[in-house]
Amino acid sequence: MGEVDRETTRTGTSEINLVDGISGKQFRDWYQERKFRKNIENGKPYFNRPPSVPSPRKHSPSQILQCHRKIAYRQHNAPAEKPNPTGIFWFGSRFEEDLVVKFLKETVVNDQEYVTNSLWVDFTAQTDIGDIQIKGETDPVIVDTDGEPLLLTEIKTKQSVENVRSPNKHHRAQAHAYMKGLSEKYDRTVSEAVILYGSRKTFNAKAFHIEFDPWFWRNTVLNWVETHTTYRLNEDLPPAAPEYSWECSSCSYRERCGRGSASYEDVDATGLLPLHEYPERVVRRYLEGHKDVKLTPTLSERYPELADKFGVHDWRCERCDGTYPHDSPDWTGNVSEPPLCPSCCDDGVPATLRGDSIDTQKIEEGHHVAE
Repeated sequence: MGEVDRETTRTGTSEINLVDGISGKQFRDWYQERKFRKNIENGKPYFNRPPSVPSPRKHSPSQILQCHRKIAYRQHNAPAEKPNPTGIFWFGSRFEEDLVVKFLKETVVNDQEYVTNSLWVDFTAQTDIGDIQIKGETDPVIVDTDGEPLLLTEIKTKQSVENVRSPNKHHRAQAHAYMKGLSEKYDRTVSEAVILYGSRKTFNAKAFHIEFDPWFWRNTVLNWVETHTTYRLNEDLPPAAPEYSWECSSCSYRERCGRGSASYEDVDATGLLPLHEYPERVVRRYLEGHKDVKLTPTLSERYPELADKFGVHDWRCERCDGTYPHDSPDWTGNVSEPPLCPSCCDDGVPATLRGDSIDTQKIEEGHHVAE
């Protein structure tokens, strides 16, 4: 047995603890705690809670011209079915703040121009259905010596920019909302923007100059805003009609919507889907942000500590409508093979159980209600 290098290891049982302390779960827990603490230290504890449901007449530029149903789910805090792409968001922030801002400062602006990290816009747009509020925070803006905007930038990152030939339509819409907001806020015409795409793989970049287009603003951007506002005011679940073909493949609500592999469709924003495995952070935030909600039996197997705190729904038979406590049926824990109803099995008709967590009638009848 070789001699232990006491320069790089600890003595006794702590040698095992060093190894045990490095795991994916430990890193994930540390990162979540770090975010929680930083939000408090930065005076933004509200980021640790689910956001409030916005008024139907309030919109964010970053959400305009995307799938109406996806945005409605997000606005109503429907539980996401997969983790947020935190790494992509982190890279986007670093690319913008550590590279693009420095690039603008060091090579683009002159002695009478400056680069501000962001500016807020909050303005009212007149539409055919009444006033609409649009509020959001821009990416870097080149300003003059009075701090008034000269040129808006919109910074986006992609895996590759090689095949990017023009700016994405909803990025143009976002930039138009910011240009309109800056023009009203500073009482000057802000009619130009640069949308810059950076590659997360190579750091290559492509930039596109756009100008404010009144027709695009009125007939595309505001038309989308009016339509979405109408869905919200009428408490209708928007149709499953994405604006772009790629939206469904990356959507966090595929199963709830009906575009996934499960037998659900047109489910509203409330409740955890039976027999679906959600990320722990999503489940915890959902339970903490809603009164009188419980875990599904499926999730109680995966997150027993949350089951003790929040309670668990019963299993319900899809055939006879009988219910059973979450821990009573024999089950392997495999969500693709849910437990069978004991009563129906006794009758010689095997029927599966499902977690009684959302209104079954809404699933079967496809009610279009976004609560």
